[in-house]
Amino acid sequence: MRLAIIGAGPAGIYAADLLMKADRDFEVDIDLFEQLPAPYGLVRYGVAPDHPRIKGIVTALREVLDAGTVNFYGNVRYGQDLTLEDLKRHYHAVIFATGAIRDASLAIPGIDAHGSYGAADFVSWFDGHPDVPREWPLEAREVAVIGNGNVALDISRMLVKHPEDLRPTEIPENVLSRLQANPIEDLHLFGRRGPHYVKFTPLELRELGEVPGVDMVIDERDFEFDDPYVEETLMKNKQVVVISRIMNKWREEQRARLAEDAEAQAPRRLHLHFWSKPVSVERDEHGRVAGLKIERTAPDGTGGVIDTGEFETVPVQALYRAIGYFGSPLDEIPFDESRGVIPNDQGRVLGADGRHVPGVYATGWIKRGPVGLIGHTKSDAMETLECLLEDRDQWWQPPVPEAAAIPELLHSRHVPYTTIEGWHRLDAHELALGAEEGRERVKVVPREEMTRVSRGE
Repeated sequence: MRLAIIGAGPAGIYAADLLMKADRDFEVDIDLFEQLPAPYGLVRYGVAPDHPRIKGIVTALREVLDAGTVNFYGNVRYGQDLTLEDLKRHYHAVIFATGAIRDASLAIPGIDAHGSYGAADFVSWFDGHPDVPREWPLEAREVAVIGNGNVALDISRMLVKHPEDLRPTEIPENVLSRLQANPIEDLHLFGRRGPHYVKFTPLELRELGEVPGVDMVIDERDFEFDDPYVEETLMKNKQVVVISRIMNKWREEQRARLAEDAEAQAPRRLHLHFWSKPVSVERDEHGRVAGLKIERTAPDGTGGVIDTGEFETVPVQALYRAIGYFGSPLDEIPFDESRGVIPNDQGRVLGADGRHVPGVYATGWIKRGPVGLIGHTKSDAMETLECLLEDRDQWWQPPVPEAAAIPELLHSRHVPYTTIEGWHRLDAHELALGAEEGRERVKVVPREEMTRVSRGE
């Protein structure tokens, strides 16, 4: 079997690994295509640079690629360098694992004001994604972040953390330089529900409170509600219990801080706002963000919220929405515009008639939406592969299945593709640049330079 996988992030790599290890009675040859010159997807371009423990997943992914059982083709864009007809000509099936890299929208008045940004764009900037501008306007002293997930924590931490604490990481030099001029003093983090409903993981939340030179500011009103759903349901979850302890610790520290000296403040402050539903973004006379209007909510006793009719406006000059990622459509492949996913049944891609499109499968976030952690990605890939193997009689019958045909095709189209050996070359180059400066690595940012180093040109 010749299989193409589009996307070399965790979803695509795990799918390749699981298929190679699956119990089967035929040989498998897998080609893994990635639009960027380097592999690993959001592990390289979606995780904050001060998260080395999370980036440890790269070790497992690298072992799969280094095993020599999967062919990696980087810097190849599906729909541009490689079409669906090409795939049908050379493979028996394709799995799309293209993830979700766009920001979900937030339909409130003023969200398009100058100074209003999506979290995904900001993460791509500070992670050195080669396809985004290298500048970012950091001019606001007061900033709002909307969202109660780990991405919201990541961008909040990056905005308030002092740049000297980021220097040892692989943060790109232009990002570090820009952060050094960041005038931020107050960051406001907003969540529509209460503190026990957050989607943070305890590790990320604890790290936020350990940022030097930053005070955690908590509104005691957010902890005054009598919510039976918290005690009856949420507090049975160990993760919620730990998160509750962390926040209670911050509340105690805040009380002690105020008792000692009401005037003493850290250079930067991070304000947590719960039970706060964004209503509109206020603009100044130049069309720039001037404030975030919120409506206070209250628990309904069953895990939801009700509106209270009580409104507040928090002055801010920049706003980031971190309310989720969203998938992107792919040429000639069905797409659900409302959910941002490829419509599918257990990984089998479905056409407009609701029937399986033969030979076409999906896994990861483009299959199920941007939810779940790495463990979910593995089980998700296994489900898709089980369907793929069951559908053997529906696979394409490629006229040119020879592996050598792919390099020849890319050469004929003048595609400067990269290989796993090229990634090793780029990886070593970035580590060497970092060693010169006493840092973990210095990430190469321009796509052309990444490609040139990878290809040894």
